[in-house]
Amino acid sequence: MPLTIGEDGAWRDEQDTVLPAHRAVELLTGCDAAIPMLHGVRGEDGAIAGLLELCGVPSAGSPVRAGALGMDKQATKLVAASLGIATANAQLIGPGSAAVTTGLTPPFVVKPASGGSSNGVFVVADPGGVADAVDRARAYGDPVLIEEYVAGREVDVAVFRDRHGALRLGATLEIGVASGGVFGAAEKYDGSARFTVPAPIDAADEAAVRAAAVRLYEGLGCAGVARFDFFVTADGPVLNEVNTAPGMTERSQVPLMYAATGLDYTGLIAELLAAVPSTVPSSPHHGEAPQRTGATA
Repeated sequence: MPLTIGEDGAWRDEQDTVLPAHRAVELLTGCDAAIPMLHGVRGEDGAIAGLLELCGVPSAGSPVRAGALGMDKQATKLVAASLGIATANAQLIGPGSAAVTTGLTPPFVVKPASGGSSNGVFVVADPGGVADAVDRARAYGDPVLIEEYVAGREVDVAVFRDRHGALRLGATLEIGVASGGVFGAAEKYDGSARFTVPAPIDAADEAAVRAAAVRLYEGLGCAGVARFDFFVTADGPVLNEVNTAPGMTERSQVPLMYAATGLDYTGLIAELLAAVPSTVPSSPHHGEAPQRTGATA
């Protein structure tokens, strides 16, 4: 049974009926497995993973630690640095602190450190506009990151571990973004984004992106499917962000990446569920929907 959580925080069933929290928990505990598809704070930040774990419901998604680290862009930078993966130079601006760009070269990207879906992301040409951008970004979350703008091709790749323990990577995908722009919230959800799969990059860049994604998947302790977003530059890939609960609609990158490898949407979901311990007793046939399984969306 699909369950949704509205912007008001209320749980709803497939008839859009508001459910008391205890009833939602009862429904969750009756599931063989859950597929978390919640984005943002209290979604992919590990909160839902923790709820499912406490309820004893196996999950086809990343655990608490991976979700929390992946959602925190500053923490992700620290993990990436330890793995030898480049990220944009940045300053973390804490709640109530003044905007500081010392040591950074304009233009800048200003964004919440734990935001998602490009909400509250602003490109600023010079230091004079940074303070206002930080104030606007704070409406979407604190603390705020001020990053140097990275000029490069935006290339993403997804990874999941299958039932045999092997890592399965999708095809790389390039996002068409206007020069000087960002892949914003509107483009992510209105169907206007231009995706090219596989990404038309050379073999060296392809290998570097895929290798970095694998290191991050392992280093963060991800499970289920995760998407890794990079800027491909003349100096190699630069990590943009990690999504441990990536979009899974028909317009989203991850299904397109795996479709390009021959794994269709139903097959992808079946593979993710089959990899969850003690949930699916036998391997579903490719193309068949797994049975008796619940999902949070």
